[in-house]
Amino acid sequence: MSYPSPSSAKPTAAFVGASWAALLLGVVSFGVGLWNATMIASEKGFYAVVLVLGLFAAVSLQKSVRDRTEGLPVSALYMGLSWAAVGIAVVMLVVGLVNSGMMLSEKGFYGLAFAMSLFAAVAVQKNVRDTLQFRASSPDGLRSEAYGADDRG
Repeated sequence: MSYPSPSSAKPTAAFVGASWAALLLGVVSFGVGLWNATMIASEKGFYAVVLVLGLFAAVSLQKSVRDRTEGLPVSALYMGLSWAAVGIAVVMLVVGLVNSGMMLSEKGFYGLAFAMSLFAAVAVQKNVRDTLQFRASSPDGLRSEAYGADDRG
């Protein structure tokens, strides 16, 4: 029995669904927590921006690492910036939570929702890329018209 190569394996529907569910749960939980928080608007904005930065940085880092693994050129500067952006987002969240007047349980809630969202964003990006590569490598040439030939996820 032959198995597909990792680069052409299509992610299972269960993994795709679980990844999207985790991302939505993490982001919605974080957002609802901010919406209902008693903190001032600028503090809510700070935490919202940290989440957006973290999500973007995690996806960018995943893509960079995957590109390098597949032999695609990724500059050391971009790779370093991706790592730095993830680190900055995490440090900003930790510093913000440590210096906030929130209860420890609230701090833990935001930390867990943030971590879950970042992990899920990486999983969703992986699934998107694996699906695109599977479509590109399928024997019958099935490709979605929504993606160009140069789109690598």
